[in-house]
Amino acid sequence: MGEREFLIYLDPEGRQNRYRHSHSWEGNNVVGFRIQFEALIDGSWLVIVRYDTAHDRPHRDIMHPDGSETKEWLDLYSKAEVLTIGQRDIMENWSAYRKRFEKELQK
Repeated sequence: MGEREFLIYLDPEGRQNRYRHSHSWEGNNVVGFRIQFEALIDGSWLVIVRYDTAHDRPHRDIMHPDGSETKEWLDLYSKAEVLTIGQRDIMENWSAYRKRFEKELQK
């Protein structure tokens, strides 16, 4: 089984937003993954959105400042497809995810 893990700063100059990636595979099949957008807010790294295969099912978790999560099961897709969907979503929408989280913080 192979494994890969890396971290990318989405704003290299400010280093306030990052993408964390970890996945494992057997042969040509993705067997598990966790990718997430993390933001530095008030001195702490917080997970804002995560795609993973916990519970052995691919899904997306959207985190809220009160500690709750909104879970979306993605059972209609393969693990590899959700990994790709999640990567694209985080890379294209991380700024909007951060703004939503910060807005919820102000409530």
